[in-house]
Amino acid sequence: MAIEWSGLGPELLLRLDRGSGQPLRSQLETGLRDAIRDGRLRPGERLPSSRELARELGTSRGLVQECYGQLLSEGYLDSRVGSATRVAERAYPARGREGPAAAPARGPAASPAPAASRAPAPARRLIADFRPAVPDLTSFPRGDWVWAMREACREVATADLDYGDPRGRAALREVVAGYLRRVRAAAADQENLIVCTGFAQGLNLALQVLYQLGVGRVAFEDPGYGDIATSTSINLAPGLADAQAVHVPVDDLGIDVAALAASGARAVVVTPAHQSPTGVVLAAARRHALAEWAVRTDAYIVEDDYDSEFRYDREPVGVLQGIAPDRIFTLGTVSKSLAPAVRLGWIVAPPELAGAIAEAKLLSDRGTSGLDQLALAALLRSGRYDRHLRRMRGVYARRRTALVESLRRHAPGVRLTGLAAGFHAVAHLPEGADEAVVVAAALDRSVGLYGMRPFRAFGADGPPQLVLGFGLTGERAIEAGIAAVADLLR
Repeated sequence: MAIEWSGLGPELLLRLDRGSGQPLRSQLETGLRDAIRDGRLRPGERLPSSRELARELGTSRGLVQECYGQLLSEGYLDSRVGSATRVAERAYPARGREGPAAAPARGPAASPAPAASRAPAPARRLIADFRPAVPDLTSFPRGDWVWAMREACREVATADLDYGDPRGRAALREVVAGYLRRVRAAAADQENLIVCTGFAQGLNLALQVLYQLGVGRVAFEDPGYGDIATSTSINLAPGLADAQAVHVPVDDLGIDVAALAASGARAVVVTPAHQSPTGVVLAAARRHALAEWAVRTDAYIVEDDYDSEFRYDREPVGVLQGIAPDRIFTLGTVSKSLAPAVRLGWIVAPPELAGAIAEAKLLSDRGTSGLDQLALAALLRSGRYDRHLRRMRGVYARRRTALVESLRRHAPGVRLTGLAAGFHAVAHLPEGADEAVVVAAALDRSVGLYGMRPFRAFGADGPPQLVLGFGLTGERAIEAGIAAVADLLR
């Protein structure tokens, strides 16, 4: 039965075949989805109300509302309180009219992205995008940030509108140091804390200072993250062109400290609280062995504490820096807790090197945005930041549960690990599976999957695995995405 409806938007032919045996809701979802893909419904165009469309199609209003809800979760539609439901502005482009692909976000530790995540995103609307490392951007606390920025502008002293201390605004350094002592068990003092513009700059500054001290060989975890995962040189900054990168394996207990000692490196970059990307937690014995290695060999540790705020079914793990503060740089950001667009991070440096880090920061960019720093300080002092974190833990916990249950239902043979914290996990594919083939086949079904191989040193072989992020994708989309690729995972 073909039914035409025309509201304030264009006329559109929808076909509901009540004799086909296919659920009407599924037919309606498919009809609207195809209309958006084909360009019959353009971005921004208005759809009829659920009541009007239900009357025209002879269905229940609840069925139409469920259909709209599903397409909203997939990103095809947009709806705001007091406004009509419309085709999303960034909905699936019409075939043959694809625009430029959007650049994906950084890898699991907010570092320079691995090859897989740097590849151009497909010019299609995905049912579900399991891209790791990206938080739920729709949950950014816009109202709280506006309030905090207003507070910063209202209270800022005239003198604080100047360049100021290259270490950062005292108000932010004080409140972040207190937060790290309280929440992360860090030996943090505001005198040794330098504000930076995210993890990448923090890592640059730490490695530059170490290179000036004669540290020419730096170890990185394997699998790990960033361009360094596929390189023998450290090309993050011009001053590090002659530095050498070595790769040290990670197992179920974290980085192999014996292999690190044999590598000849005098510095190592680690993600101990939630290894990126495997998700393992550095075991207690290895934490102490790693700190002892640094003291014994006059070496340094750069600790990326990137998503430790989001933990679920384990006791909180403090930062490694608390064990050996004279040997460890701890780097943190708000890229995962708020959004990557808030370019704010920090370095807790060994006391004797804090001045050198501040000098390198001054030469790099003369300091990070002072008003943004004061806004973040206001957010932390007010308790709004903690409130946001509590809410997001609940959001990610529900998505984590949805991922676990969807795989249990549709692909029960797939094992998940790395779920104790953060918002990505590792799915272990059957032996002999080809990651690249699975990823490509999933993309043909409008599901974004990401393999482990690009995170390995030089793209080395290893067991077939997927890195599944659930920060970007809602619960219903997780279910739909896993259902669409279940046979590929099996």
